[in-house]
Amino acid sequence: MALNFHQLHIFHTVAEKGSFSYAAQALHMTQPAVTMQVQSLEDYFGTKLFVRSTKRVELTEAGRTLLPFASRSIELMRETDIRMSKFTHMLEGRLHLGASLTVGEYVLPRLLGPFGQEYPNISVSMKVINTKQILEEVLSHQLTFGLVEAEVHHPDVHTEAVLNDELKLIVPRRHPLAEREQIGLEELAKYPFILREQGSGTRKVMEEELARAGCDVSALKIVMELGSTGAVKSAVEAGLGISIVSQSSVKHEAALGVLQVRNVEGVSFARSFHAIYLNSTLLPISAVTFMTFLRERDLSQWL
Repeated sequence: MALNFHQLHIFHTVAEKGSFSYAAQALHMTQPAVTMQVQSLEDYFGTKLFVRSTKRVELTEAGRTLLPFASRSIELMRETDIRMSKFTHMLEGRLHLGASLTVGEYVLPRLLGPFGQEYPNISVSMKVINTKQILEEVLSHQLTFGLVEAEVHHPDVHTEAVLNDELKLIVPRRHPLAEREQIGLEELAKYPFILREQGSGTRKVMEEELARAGCDVSALKIVMELGSTGAVKSAVEAGLGISIVSQSSVKHEAALGVLQVRNVEGVSFARSFHAIYLNSTLLPISAVTFMTFLRERDLSQWL
């Protein structure tokens, strides 16, 4: 029997999860299949890799020795996919991903056309929900990976930046603040404010940056919390308040002049859109190819 990467990946996942059943769930395998592959690896090396107990499995000395090599093999496989994805123009398959609302409604639709022209045999299926929901579905294995608006911190999830973005203040056309290019931070509290819902990546970034600049978010006159950027824009356009949203989401309204886009003095709302997926997941080559496309192409020509 030859040593193979699949067995090393399974071994690494069992070690990471501390459980054959949790590893099986993460790998979309049955528990007996996971056990069999680990036993085959133990037979190959002629030694036990885990000490099994009723509550948890622990690495033996041999298992602790093997673990860093398994980790390196996984990273090498991921790097191999990234490097080779540049050449996979005839790749076929289905790309299924989750995208948070701003990414899914305003950014990716402008990029899927160019991506489809370059990779015509990859079909795309996209689920648009907020960042919190995407994280939940990645953790529950309903989504393989997602693109979200704020960095996610979770021990089981890998996060990497793939796109840059910036939030801007938006005001109605005839609003008092529309006459000025730069808006003072203290002036935000003077006007009704419209926010995205809790769990939104846009809201998280906005609150973090305002707090960093010394602005107490609770001091804002919050009159509405809405579940989509489109609803926020419509409410601002109707004169119900002001808001802070992704500049990529208001290009059309700014061009028509129905919304005015302004900077807030002393505050930079620069951010990155992030890809998230489980640490134990090796992404399909179609997903790796898509993320390579986002990272390495000049996207400004389409956004």
